[in-house]
Amino acid sequence: MAAPRRLSPVLLLLPLLGFCLAAAAAAATGEGGEEGAGLPAVCGGGCCPGLVRNGSAVAAQCSSRPGARLRGRCCCSGGEAAAGAVVLVGLDLGNCSLQHLCSSFQEASTALLIDLTDNPLEPLPEDAFRGFTHLQTLALPLTLDCPGGNEGWDNVTVQGSSRICNGQRNPCNGSGGLGHLCPKDSLCSHNGPGLPQCLCTSPHYGYKCLRQGTFPYLLFFGTLGAVTIALSLLLWVTQRRKAKVS
Repeated sequence: MAAPRRLSPVLLLLPLLGFCLAAAAAAATGEGGEEGAGLPAVCGGGCCPGLVRNGSAVAAQCSSRPGARLRGRCCCSGGEAAAGAVVLVGLDLGNCSLQHLCSSFQEASTALLIDLTDNPLEPLPEDAFRGFTHLQTLALPLTLDCPGGNEGWDNVTVQGSSRICNGQRNPCNGSGGLGHLCPKDSLCSHNGPGLPQCLCTSPHYGYKCLRQGTFPYLLFFGTLGAVTIALSLLLWVTQRRKAKVS
């Protein structure tokens, strides 16, 4: 009877080696998933691939801000287990060959600093920065004006081929000759560079806050439901008669 063949030590180590490789791959995937978890799309390839440029204002801001770190095209704070959700505080979209702002740009509404320089951008819509109430520094190509005009900022300067808008003003407090008149029974609210909005004070609502009380939801939806049912019955009867005739 032939003696049983002994397995080579190398063959015995193969399962262990495979286990180690799988564990390393899983760890790498986990790290990558954690890094990208909760990251706004505007920071990644959806708007402009790559990383924050070395020496940019966003990189300098991030290095001097405690708890902030560079992630993709953004400077973000938070995102750790104890800190909660990721908060975008800086966005570098410079030299991205952008002609229009990407669809995810509104995700940067919490940013203090945004760099859009070195892009062939077309004139931006008036409400492109609606909701960007925290924005303090905006760098634009020289061909574009600061949103809200020069009066919407404390300081507007030109640096080479860039226009720098510094110190966003509140259009509601009348600073720098600004001021927005709202109708009676409403208050002015800051909604971005040169973008005030009038919010009705309770219990007023409606056009120019002329109505008072609460919106009659029951009457509105009750009437809407009754009209819908009546139209449905009318169409059903009409179609039924046509079917009988044919």
